[in-house]
Amino acid sequence: MKRKPSAGELLALKGTEVPLEEFLDLFGVRVRRPWNVHDIEQALADAGLATLPDFANCGPKDRVQVVALATATQPQRSADEDDAGDSEPLPSAALPQRLRIGDLPSARGGVRCVSASAELSQATYLMRHRGYAQIPVTTGMTTLHGVITWRSLALMYERDKEPTLENAMQQDSLPVADARQEFFACLPMLMEHGYLLVRGEDGSLSGIVTPAHVVHRFEAAARPFFLLGEIESLLRRWLGTKLTEDAIKVVQNRRKAEDRSGKVEDLSFGDYVRLIDGEQSKPAMAQQADVNWAALQCEFLDRAQFIRHLERVQTIRNRIAHFDAEPLPPDSMRELTAFTTLLRDYVS
Repeated sequence: MKRKPSAGELLALKGTEVPLEEFLDLFGVRVRRPWNVHDIEQALADAGLATLPDFANCGPKDRVQVVALATATQPQRSADEDDAGDSEPLPSAALPQRLRIGDLPSARGGVRCVSASAELSQATYLMRHRGYAQIPVTTGMTTLHGVITWRSLALMYERDKEPTLENAMQQDSLPVADARQEFFACLPMLMEHGYLLVRGEDGSLSGIVTPAHVVHRFEAAARPFFLLGEIESLLRRWLGTKLTEDAIKVVQNRRKAEDRSGKVEDLSFGDYVRLIDGEQSKPAMAQQADVNWAALQCEFLDRAQFIRHLERVQTIRNRIAHFDAEPLPPDSMRELTAFTTLLRDYVS
């Protein structure tokens, strides 16, 4: 958090609704990260305030209402219930918001254009030099005259037209979308044309979206889910074949006795940590964890480092489960990949 507004500044917002971006600007924050989210939450709490929906989980284009803390506070949980947090259903405020075409980085990343008075050679040189498959022809960034694509160039030569910018342009039925349009509603037009020009709120061209951008965006979003799925599957296979039902029931102590299944598939991610963490606060649980670790027969695996790595993976898992709008940082992706590789070696 780069700046901390005074309690008076925050209290002046009570009862108002502001765009998330404007709210974060008060704290000098552009991107929500665990450390600055914690600082903002603390500043709000000190002023007796909170936001609805929770600013930490809502969509980047949403608006938040600043309310009294008592209005937004949920009932407090016990320590054992906190331990079980990763098995609780997600609050509705944590569910993903509507995805707009403007939420893709390339839709707001700018687009290289040529002016209507340019020579055709300027456009084709840019396309070849920059690897562009299309380049818009504009006046300023608001008036779109057409788009030059390799297909439109081929059609010009096939029709034996004079090689000019005017003749090389595709001018009819141009694929243009407003940044506020729903992403999935824009997909048919994107797939038909192979690209989509995006206009920002001010009407000027703000970016371009191609299938490659969509693939990159969803690869970044989907890959962590698949890695976490494999991690959990490998953990269950490893723990389930080495540990007894009684050992597993020990970490199910928050449930009624008749509901303790002793099955590893009924455990939460936090339970995996408690199964093997010999440093946890409850002596009986720590002693059982020592027995469990010995049963895993992994004397060449450093226990302390493995548990720390497992806890970091749990933190990443919780962030993904709460639909953080920002892509995972490279360090987190490396953590997931490395831990998956490690488990494959021990379980396969």
